[in-house]
Amino acid sequence: MNCMGFSLDKSNGWPRRRRPGATPRSGGKRPGLARAREQARPLTAAAPAPPASPSTMSGRVGDLSPKQAETLAKFRENVQDVLPALPNPDDYFLLRWLRARNFDLQKSEAMLRKYMEFRKTMDIDHILEWQPPEVIQKYMPGGLCGYDREGCPVWYDIIGPLDPKGLLFSVTKQDLLKTKMRDCERILHECDLQTERLGRKIETIVMIFDCEGLGLKHFWKPLVEVYQEFFGLLEENYPETLKFMLIVKATKLFPVGYNLMKPFLSEDTRRKIVVLGSNWKEGLLKLISPEQLPAQFGGTLTDPDGNPKCLTKINYGGEIPKSMYVRDQVKTQYEHSAQISRGSSHQVEYEILFPGCVLRWQFASDGGDIGFGVFLKTKMGERQRAAEMMEVLASQRYNTHMVPEDGSLTCTEAGVYVLRFDNTYSFVHAKKVSFTVEVLLPDEGMQKYDKELTPV
Repeated sequence: MNCMGFSLDKSNGWPRRRRPGATPRSGGKRPGLARAREQARPLTAAAPAPPASPSTMSGRVGDLSPKQAETLAKFRENVQDVLPALPNPDDYFLLRWLRARNFDLQKSEAMLRKYMEFRKTMDIDHILEWQPPEVIQKYMPGGLCGYDREGCPVWYDIIGPLDPKGLLFSVTKQDLLKTKMRDCERILHECDLQTERLGRKIETIVMIFDCEGLGLKHFWKPLVEVYQEFFGLLEENYPETLKFMLIVKATKLFPVGYNLMKPFLSEDTRRKIVVLGSNWKEGLLKLISPEQLPAQFGGTLTDPDGNPKCLTKINYGGEIPKSMYVRDQVKTQYEHSAQISRGSSHQVEYEILFPGCVLRWQFASDGGDIGFGVFLKTKMGERQRAAEMMEVLASQRYNTHMVPEDGSLTCTEAGVYVLRFDNTYSFVHAKKVSFTVEVLLPDEGMQKYDKELTPV
């Protein structure tokens, strides 16, 4: 079966992103792919065990070494003052924090106490009573639907229909994050209900990310930053709750998206990410019974009216009407600026070492509109005029003195790309341009499996 179960990453460090400086191509080491080591493992119904040396146990209830049991008892004693305020002060709950910090007592206690502050800040005790804004309820994709073969709840995230600008022009970042935290609490509540129904502890979930339609619009920086913050909050406040994260219908841009999120995911979480290839429906059925899997995803579950998407449980989002916008832009702090004389232009160069990278930019101008285009150099080591280079993104004038511009471009070949700000048409006014440009790198481990992934 064409499905891949592997550890996406065991590398340390952040994905390296080229940013413009005084001379963006000079000095320092060339950016390379973030190194990833693949560890093949079959996709089975059982959750992967946490890393453990031969001398240790799994760290779960019923499978503790004497040292781990001693640490658990000491941990309970140390956090006695906050136990009454915990959502569930049993051993299952406390062991989640210990496993997340490899049974380091001091780090586990610090993590748990920080979590208690998070609960107060987000008002987690009452978050299920809170109703998200109408825009989120109607257009934020995702939903809880069914259970895997071991009874764990399954959450679906539908990426393609997500409208990044529509969401952030209509609601605040805080509302989006609060909604995500509310979803987490809904899922944990469902785990508790399943525990009662089945008579055994259910404490982990399966997440399915449907990446069909993942495109450049999803790499809009404000949205990426929201998701980076969200994954950071998940790691810090909901440790050891993920059983599997299954990726289906991954597009060619998925390695770039993964590399953006990777720094915010623990090594343990990365090991639980499984990318399914073209036979992804068969892969899902290994974990989820047909009657618990929506027909849209290869099962037999439908809505009462026969809808295969199970719309009563999963929101598929969509484009948000502009009538629901409350702002027309998101405030941005730019990293660089350039003064462009009348009748002149300003070029910024980026060396792309391999195909599949994404150039992402944001810019605004003072003093009037500005032209902008992207070119590929045909001669190295010298400045070229626009007419001498290969045009990749046609130049046009943008009213960025009124509304900032943002965009992105997938680099289909290696070479030196030139972002050109054009003021040659203005014989009177100089312009100031403020801008941020980044090169987003795909993950090497994901690129190696590119031929296995479902085509775009």
